[in-house]
Amino acid sequence: MPGLVAGGHSHRPTTKSSHKPFKSRKATKGSLRDAAKGKVEKGQRKTPHQQVMSKLDRRNRNKQLQQNKHNEHLRETTVFAGKDGAPRNVAVIPLCGDCDVAVAIKSLNESLDIDAETQNSPFRVPVDRFKQKLQYIPVKRDLTACLDAARVADFVVLILSAEEEVDDLGELILRSVESQGLSTLFTVIQGLNKIEPAKQRNSVVASLKSYITHFHPEQERLYSLDNRQECSNLMRSLCSTTPKGIRWRDERSWMLVEDIKFNGSESEPTILTGVIRGKGLKADRLVQVGDWGTFQIEKITAAPLATKKRRGEDTMAVEEAVEPETLEVPGEDQDDLADLAPEEVDMEDDEDMDADATTMTGATKKGVLLDDHHYFSDDDEIRTLEPPKRLPKGTSKYQAAWFLDDAVSDSGSDLEDYEMNDADEAEEDARPEDGEEGLAGYAPTEGGPSEYPQSEMFIEPNEDDDAQQLEAFRRKKRDEAQDDLEFPDEIELLPNVSARERLARYRGLKSLRTSPWQEDEDRAHEPEEWRRLLQVPDYQASRIRSAREALVGGVAPGTRVHVHIKGVPVSVQKSYDATQPVTLFSLLRHEHKRTVCNFLINLSGDHPHSIKAKEELIMQCGPRRFVINPIFSQSGNTPNDVHKFCRYLHPGQSAVATFMGPVTWGAVPALFYKRVVPDAEPEHRPKRKDEDDEEEEEDEYSLPLRLVATGTALPPSTSRVIAKRAILTGHPYHIHKKVVTIRYMFFSREDVEWFKALPLWTKRGRSGYIKEALGTHGYFKATFDGRINPQDSIGVSLYKRVFPRNARALDGPLLELEEVDEMDAE
Repeated sequence: MPGLVAGGHSHRPTTKSSHKPFKSRKATKGSLRDAAKGKVEKGQRKTPHQQVMSKLDRRNRNKQLQQNKHNEHLRETTVFAGKDGAPRNVAVIPLCGDCDVAVAIKSLNESLDIDAETQNSPFRVPVDRFKQKLQYIPVKRDLTACLDAARVADFVVLILSAEEEVDDLGELILRSVESQGLSTLFTVIQGLNKIEPAKQRNSVVASLKSYITHFHPEQERLYSLDNRQECSNLMRSLCSTTPKGIRWRDERSWMLVEDIKFNGSESEPTILTGVIRGKGLKADRLVQVGDWGTFQIEKITAAPLATKKRRGEDTMAVEEAVEPETLEVPGEDQDDLADLAPEEVDMEDDEDMDADATTMTGATKKGVLLDDHHYFSDDDEIRTLEPPKRLPKGTSKYQAAWFLDDAVSDSGSDLEDYEMNDADEAEEDARPEDGEEGLAGYAPTEGGPSEYPQSEMFIEPNEDDDAQQLEAFRRKKRDEAQDDLEFPDEIELLPNVSARERLARYRGLKSLRTSPWQEDEDRAHEPEEWRRLLQVPDYQASRIRSAREALVGGVAPGTRVHVHIKGVPVSVQKSYDATQPVTLFSLLRHEHKRTVCNFLINLSGDHPHSIKAKEELIMQCGPRRFVINPIFSQSGNTPNDVHKFCRYLHPGQSAVATFMGPVTWGAVPALFYKRVVPDAEPEHRPKRKDEDDEEEEEDEYSLPLRLVATGTALPPSTSRVIAKRAILTGHPYHIHKKVVTIRYMFFSREDVEWFKALPLWTKRGRSGYIKEALGTHGYFKATFDGRINPQDSIGVSLYKRVFPRNARALDGPLLELEEVDEMDAE
């Protein structure tokens, strides 16, 4: 019987079938590489990194990378090498109430048979087995001491208890130490042998590991202080591991103060002894000593440690010299302590200032300022706008020492805003109240014979009826605002208050992001020291220049020195506590001068309340702490450098906090604390829809201080305009196509005439303008670019500039131990 298929039968030796291959244009990189079999077409690899290297070149490159890594490791560890090397700073921080720091340090030392007396202040312990020296920094459960110790520590050892949980104070310390910048971290458990039965110890370790990995996921192992072998392993890690370091700290010179010698008067210098770390310490730069303040250096002298005599004598002998060797003295370039520019600054002429004051009074103007022009005034003339001059931002007649860049760079980088990458991510889309960008597109309407088909007579409403209708309208709208928070900047005018007097400092902007802002109108309301602040036209170039200065010169890191500082008050000696660690940080150039500081602030979502602008906060940035009253504004870059003022910062939101304080170079982390009263009622909290039916959750936080937010330093700028917005809303009374009669926005005909140049907008994105005033009660007729929904709200946006407030140094510790003890007793 012939086969079904002509041409014979072909038997397949297997059941496997090969799939249809992909087209070449859809092939993967791996398949193309396999198909090429090592062949490379000429001109396919363009950059040097893509060029095919020979085996010898690849081996040479790997050798260079290995050598570079080895040199970097030596550079990081050379400060600890040798008999005169710097000790490794180990901060031991207890997180639970029953943790004993002295017992923990004793357990670590006994694991290597080290017999050393434990002290309450920083002390050294030589580890002969690993040829290293450890300097323990024991601290109590004090927030200020823990932050200062972790700031200068190469290794941080956290102590957890096997019996007690971490309380509010321990969690506050843990979050604060983590947020300010943390070097290499180790976690130990104390009291694990007290857990009975012994089978439960593994579950306790697992529970504590789950807790600490919630904050630090890299913690793969927890050490038990009751196990000698684990303590020995921890000591080996402390002596052999290269610490990660903290970036903002390593850009400066810093020191843990081992000994302090006070003198009787402020005229005599105070001597601080310690080992220099980080960059080289320069006598020309100012130093920040703990919370004492900023001081000048008189001189830096050598402070070698005592050494043994070589002839077998047991007594210790110090190589005494007639006078300690002077390593460095300040020169002509030494920074002074002035934080403001001298008062003899050539400002604008008095005539110009008088003219600006006259302009601000508005006595000769008949309308509100819109962008850069007063419309509807008696002397309304066409003005020719001068082309902008190519000058660095913030240019003024300043003295050379207070103007960092006196020339424009060739690249033109100082003519552009510094890109705040962290702030750009949170930039919101434009809304109708922001101006032209947030409006809806053109909406055509049906044609008609005329926009005014009939002439309607306007009837003046009765005053009592109008007042009742206004109260009912605002009561209804207030409920909607609490539910939706539709207009956060909305204000309500009283019928008996003149809007032009109530909003005398406000102006209009066609666009919040692009309209120019006339700063001359705000001269009369500037703070007294505003013109004496430091101006930074090119932040990036100035920051790099200051950081590079710290790379060269100064006393080399790893040198034990005596630092003689001038002008320490006598009150510091009376309040000095030897058990509290004292740190010394060298400030970069200009970091003591005051300017307008901007910080990106992220309010924690766990914080139950909102923070109001200008509310008192405690901020720690780097080695300094301040009490600030910041103003909040929206983040992001705008062409006109105008940013909207935020009245409140709600939980989970981000904003830019602005105040007047000293400069901080670089992206230094910042902590924001707020003093709270545990029994006080919550304030500034947005309501939920179901809040009336549910009882408010009790806040069980028991400390008088709360870490409410974290942030990062942003470029300072005196030209950043923070505009406070006030929104006046009205209600459509009569609607005829695109012509609408509006009420409840103004309450007098004079106010309508004063503000009639301002553009109108609606919640749904329609734009319009005031056509004419109707009657004497503030009614007016407006024309829009499309039909208006009867449920829509009409608004007008007004802006005024707000200026930041001064920051002041924190006096005293962050959290008093007496307050914590009293709360624990209660």
